[in-house]
Amino acid sequence: MLRVLTLSTLFPDISRANFGVFVERQTLGLAAHPGVELRVVAPVGLPPWPLTRHARYRDLARLPRREVWKGLEVLRPRFLALPMTQGRFHTAALARALSPVLDEVRRVFLFDVIDASFFFPDGPAAVALGRRYGVPVSIKARGADVHHWGRARATAGQVLRAARAADGLLAVSAAMRGDMVALGILAERIRVHHTGVDLDRFAPGDQAALKRELGIAGPLVVSLGALIPRKGHDIVIEAMARVPDATLLIAGEGAERGRLETLARPLGDRVRLLGSVPHDELPRLLAAADVLALASSSEGLANAWVEALACGVPVVITDAGGAHDVVTAPEAGRVVARTPEAFAEAIAALLANPPDPAAVRRSAERFTWAANTAGLYAHLAGLVARRRAP
Repeated sequence: MLRVLTLSTLFPDISRANFGVFVERQTLGLAAHPGVELRVVAPVGLPPWPLTRHARYRDLARLPRREVWKGLEVLRPRFLALPMTQGRFHTAALARALSPVLDEVRRVFLFDVIDASFFFPDGPAAVALGRRYGVPVSIKARGADVHHWGRARATAGQVLRAARAADGLLAVSAAMRGDMVALGILAERIRVHHTGVDLDRFAPGDQAALKRELGIAGPLVVSLGALIPRKGHDIVIEAMARVPDATLLIAGEGAERGRLETLARPLGDRVRLLGSVPHDELPRLLAAADVLALASSSEGLANAWVEALACGVPVVITDAGGAHDVVTAPEAGRVVARTPEAFAEAIAALLANPPDPAAVRRSAERFTWAANTAGLYAHLAGLVARRRAP
């Protein structure tokens, strides 16, 4: 039996149901493997009191420290996240907070391996804890955890040292592996481990009926993601001015909402900001769409891309992260420049000549959670076997 301790600061909770849902799904898949026993430690970073009374942190501070989440035993220890320090002290604070927690866990669950599912601060802390308990450590790179923390002056050294000290490394896409190599990490140490998609839940539906439910008549473009500059929702909104008669629905929330509402105002009801949409409701939203458009400046491999394809919806995306891992055939969509003109041209072309939804869906069929689980199990079991070998 392989006993896995999953460590993730990117894990959903009652106050952030959409936060890290892909980490949750990967963990649920591994926990269901007949050869695995698993515990989850999902640390919560909080500033010092009295800042925890601020609305931004209040719900996080109230989270239970131990709970059963969708059948998983989850511990939620707190660690000190000092503001205005650019993350410089996050790793040390996390490792200090976790040591007594994992000492207690080891009394009842003698884990064989630590699976850090986000690179920072999880990865560097996991390396320190792996040494403490004499177990191998795996770290997975997903996107911003390397693109931001791996390049920021205060944390880049910690990311690189952790990558070199870890027993195994995973990347969500071939492009993500290339970005890690550019930081100075050896390519042969990195295994590409794609995300998965629930092909039963994300599937083509009665598009006309779904559009009627949404109050949409005519072509529909959907965009998903936090309302932050990196996601490029402004670029898609500007593109819509060049795509007459089409409607854009944006699912997500964030600090850019006010600016995006102002930008969208001249287009009237043709652009609607839906706010945060529960992940369970995304299959119906995507199945109603004709195109998914996402103008990210950086990504690992966005789950939204694969979920759209599984619904038979082609994508228009930038050459970010694993875009070319996903758009491998013309029917899957277009990879274009990050400009309103390029997005408008690609969206209009797909609306004028829509690909067969069944052909689009085939582009997603490689990304199964079964394959994700099998790959992760083989990776972690291999690390344990190598550590135990004489």
